[in-house]
Amino acid sequence: MPIDPVDLSAQLIRCPSVTPQEGGALVLLEGMLSEAGFACTRVDRGGVSNLFARWGAKNAARSFGFGGHTDVVPVGDEAAWTKPPFSGLIEDGVLWGRGATDMKTGVAAFVAAAVDFVKDTPPDGAIVFVITGDEEGPAKDGTVAVLDWMEAEGETMSVCLVGEPTSPEVLGDMIKIGRRGSVTFDLVAEGVQGHVAYPNRAKNPLHALVDLLGRMNAQPLDNGTAHFDPSSLQVTTIDCGNTASNIVPARATAQVNIRFNDAHSGASLTEWAEGLVAEVAAATGVKISLTASISGESFYTAPGPFVELVSDAIEAECGLRPELSTSGGTSDARFIKHHCPVLEFGLVGKTMHKVDERIETAQITQLKAVYTRILQGYFA
Repeated sequence: MPIDPVDLSAQLIRCPSVTPQEGGALVLLEGMLSEAGFACTRVDRGGVSNLFARWGAKNAARSFGFGGHTDVVPVGDEAAWTKPPFSGLIEDGVLWGRGATDMKTGVAAFVAAAVDFVKDTPPDGAIVFVITGDEEGPAKDGTVAVLDWMEAEGETMSVCLVGEPTSPEVLGDMIKIGRRGSVTFDLVAEGVQGHVAYPNRAKNPLHALVDLLGRMNAQPLDNGTAHFDPSSLQVTTIDCGNTASNIVPARATAQVNIRFNDAHSGASLTEWAEGLVAEVAAATGVKISLTASISGESFYTAPGPFVELVSDAIEAECGLRPELSTSGGTSDARFIKHHCPVLEFGLVGKTMHKVDERIETAQITQLKAVYTRILQGYFA
């Protein structure tokens, strides 16, 4: 019997795998894949559960990879949910629950497609799964851990498709051929506390921070590139903890996030920001420190055979040609791109991370059909 991706999705949703808890989701998948002839290895690291699985020879000339995650974000106010968030309830053609779009359904669809595919038409090559438990968390011991293990063990993927929800409106209207990078700057300004009536006896760190943030945001970082929208700088918080109106605070903090395109790198933006910090510190006499956290560099998979293969399969099953996009946030594709060419394609993501996360079951079935057609085309 073919694997029903809707039923598998519901089973996975019933596993309460809020980051970094495994919740039974990877155990369920490991059992199913082992039974189907996949060689499975748990690659747990740093308290994070991960699963690597391969059908076919380790040294196959070509291997198709699927990437995904079974961890989910917290449910928030559970009382605000119409249906219990881990019920996996199916009602009137809709599957409810945390992970219904992001992205237990994507995992279920590609697992169902691959297991049925190797059973019906064993391919000349290998199919690989990289499934992590911390994509929604720090993302340091998930896909990165599996890729580290793969390198040490000589395991490879020729190409990889990540099943994140990429479709904005209808299934098939967009695939991600790249993503922007992300860097966060934590800023700390240390001045001299004093009475607001005697500013000559104080040194206001907030004034220095406001000056610095103004310089950072004075002009666009760029006007976009051939494949990316303009980079975006956003001030996310400013704070000094001051509760009195007659005190100049001694210390103030701010945080800035930049989603950047391929005109920059995390290192180049850090160097730029450090230059502005030095200018403002010299002008104001306020000591300012900057800590940079780079969560991923921008990447881009150029249109070619892999992009055409995925686009053709989507058009055949969904009836529309997908837009090739680099929009949105980060995903674990930012790590996989160091290993092999990577794309992202999955369900409509309108309810991801929201209360009452849900998806039409017909989409899940259709997504399996797309993934099946991709495998058929790749191994043809």
